[in-house]
Amino acid sequence: MRTARTAAALVAVIALAGCSGSGGKDDEDGPGDGGGGGKGVGTPRLKIAMVTHSGEGDTFWDIVRSGAKQAARKDDVDFLYANDKEAKGQAELVQSFVDKKVDGLIVTLAKPEAMKTVLGKAETAGIPVVTINSGAEFSVDFGALSHIGQDESVAGEAVGDELDRRGKKKALCVIHEQGNVSLEQRCAGVKKTFGGPVENLNVEGVNAPGAQSSISAKLQAAKDIDAVVTLGAPIAALAVKAKEDAGSEAEVDTFDLNAEVVKRLKAKEVGFAVDQQPYLQGYLAVDELWLYETNANVLGGGQPVLTGPAIVTGKDVPKLEKYTARGTR
Repeated sequence: MRTARTAAALVAVIALAGCSGSGGKDDEDGPGDGGGGGKGVGTPRLKIAMVTHSGEGDTFWDIVRSGAKQAARKDDVDFLYANDKEAKGQAELVQSFVDKKVDGLIVTLAKPEAMKTVLGKAETAGIPVVTINSGAEFSVDFGALSHIGQDESVAGEAVGDELDRRGKKKALCVIHEQGNVSLEQRCAGVKKTFGGPVENLNVEGVNAPGAQSSISAKLQAAKDIDAVVTLGAPIAALAVKAKEDAGSEAEVDTFDLNAEVVKRLKAKEVGFAVDQQPYLQGYLAVDELWLYETNANVLGGGQPVLTGPAIVTGKDVPKLEKYTARGTR
């Protein structure tokens, strides 16, 4: 894959013997589920919880959890998971895990101010925290060991450059979760480097028919839009359908991968995707907390651990298909 010109990647991969782990809220996987086996690591069993801002049906978080579960099996970690798309609900879930005295927390900072107080309580309780995916600039101030994800502004800038390279003149940037700082940073990055105008469109990502209708209406009203940038893989599929409904010739491009996006890249229904490797975000977050608790290691040296971005096109499909089919890319 062609790595975005401004991106720097720091990836730590720790290869150790496999063992079992388990999932959390409505997600109790048995030992050895999906992999593992072999001799255990021989360290005390830890309990690590992940709390995200995911809405229902967002396949991105399935991939994050896949990576986290694999690392948990390897590290003999009891892995718990919970999510709430509302900031208040997410903070309450984090508080519940602080009250349970888990050994480590993994959280997203899509709406960071809502998380500040509860992460302060985690720090007071001596529970180490790793942030992933969103809110990198808040991570250190909120007491986290480190942040694992992509630089959202850099990723957006890479998209703007790619749209210019493809000769596009006017772009629509579809924000599927209003108030999510990472999504806003992506669209701002596109605007920074793209040579043409960029208009933001807010849709409700958890309401697929409504989101599709909103995108279609916009494309019908603005026939000069020749690029639609979606900020999540599930929204890309809706944008393809919306484009057809509107009779638009706009190219649909997206952030993030899943099996559906790879299928549409192959069919030339999506021009390109930006991969931030969500599997790696989940895997490294669990691994870092295990390393911190067993050996006082910290990744990143005070800087975010970058897992992207990389531009993925149809030529990358043969290499990626088998991984997206199994839910790890």
